[in-house]
Amino acid sequence: MLSPRRFGPLAMPTLPARWTARHLGRALAAVVAAGWLAAGPGAVAQAQTTAAIDPQDRGSGTAVAIGGGLKSDNDEIYNRLIAAAGGKGGRWVVFGTASENPNGSAAQVVQQFKQRGVVAVALPVSPLLKDRPVAEVVRDPALVAQVRAARGVYFTGGAQARIVDSMLPGGVPTPLLQAIWAVYRAGGVVAGTSAGAAIMSSTMFRDAPDVLGAMKGQLRDGQEVDRGLGFMGAQLFVDQHFLKRGRIGRMLPLMRAKGYVLGLGVEENSAAVMQGDTVEVIGRALVANLADARSDAAVSAFNLSNIRVSLLDTGDTLRLSDGRIAPSAAKGKGDVLDPATPGYKPYYSLQPFYVDMLGDNVIATAMAHLIDGSYTEAIGIAFHPRPEAGDALGTLGFEFRLHKGPGSIGWTTEAGGGEDYTVRDVRLDIRPIRLARPLYTPWSP
Repeated sequence: MLSPRRFGPLAMPTLPARWTARHLGRALAAVVAAGWLAAGPGAVAQAQTTAAIDPQDRGSGTAVAIGGGLKSDNDEIYNRLIAAAGGKGGRWVVFGTASENPNGSAAQVVQQFKQRGVVAVALPVSPLLKDRPVAEVVRDPALVAQVRAARGVYFTGGAQARIVDSMLPGGVPTPLLQAIWAVYRAGGVVAGTSAGAAIMSSTMFRDAPDVLGAMKGQLRDGQEVDRGLGFMGAQLFVDQHFLKRGRIGRMLPLMRAKGYVLGLGVEENSAAVMQGDTVEVIGRALVANLADARSDAAVSAFNLSNIRVSLLDTGDTLRLSDGRIAPSAAKGKGDVLDPATPGYKPYYSLQPFYVDMLGDNVIATAMAHLIDGSYTEAIGIAFHPRPEAGDALGTLGFEFRLHKGPGSIGWTTEAGGGEDYTVRDVRLDIRPIRLARPLYTPWSP
């Protein structure tokens, strides 16, 4: 597996010895007052923090990346979070750090947990809160103690830069972040939605809303790209709002630039649950594997061929050690779509052309129909229909060619009430193209 090129090791100061002596009493008092003095992996028996943060050392914790847009009635995801943190006895802390309305955002999540019988509390950590400087808050012994007494930590959505800038300023972990890692390594849960999912990998998109801009090379460290907090380890890149917003277009250039082999894009109202070497999907997600991918250095724009892409559905799993995708038990009982077998009887016969491959769930539809289609490839394009005046790359677009290859296979079942597909290892080639300007003209005989 390629060795990812990141931002270097995290500088890790240890807390001064006087911190424990001066503040431990106040920290314990705050915990008792909050009703949080309970045994568990994050118990505040010791106030000192870990000496280092190594994303490869995830202990026995569970990391959950939620793709944003989590609906309040998604009991499957909420119940999975609660179970992973020890059931209804597991306490949660919620950070609204990323949100424009940090208190309100955190309160909504706390309410969801409380409705399900779980003790949860919002911690006021945000650069937008003016009561105290956030640099002071992330070193508050009372808040550190509350985190250490928890079994679950939850980050809401918003701007992921606020989380990283608060918890990891200048690449230096704060006492609060060290406490979160202590909970995680001891078997607790760290979960986040949207921005809270973006921070899960060691590298993240800081602010890159323009997917095509990323494909055209706008991937600057500290601007579009930054450090993440690394809860899902150093080998897996994680993105969110993925199928809805066509973010495969930005994930692949970053993976290539930073040396990632595996990329995981989590769809909205969906989750990816990492435990040990396995990631299980609830909802939908896409996995990109660049182990065999190649690019042509002679071509001046982004290009990549022989990408293996897989579409995962509820219960499907990804094994991190070798990138293996396995369908759920329900899919295993459904129809197998294997182009290499004599019994392969695909449903779709009309070969499509997709005019916006980065549109809402378009690539997921294209992959599903390809594996269940009589044709061997499906082509689409992506481009800016209205580039800014003077944009030197205004006519640059990209062709996406999905095609069947060795090992391409799918599964489908209607057991859940709909036609749900799992697709493994179809191939994707991307090449730059030039668009005409104007794109079209009125018809004339």
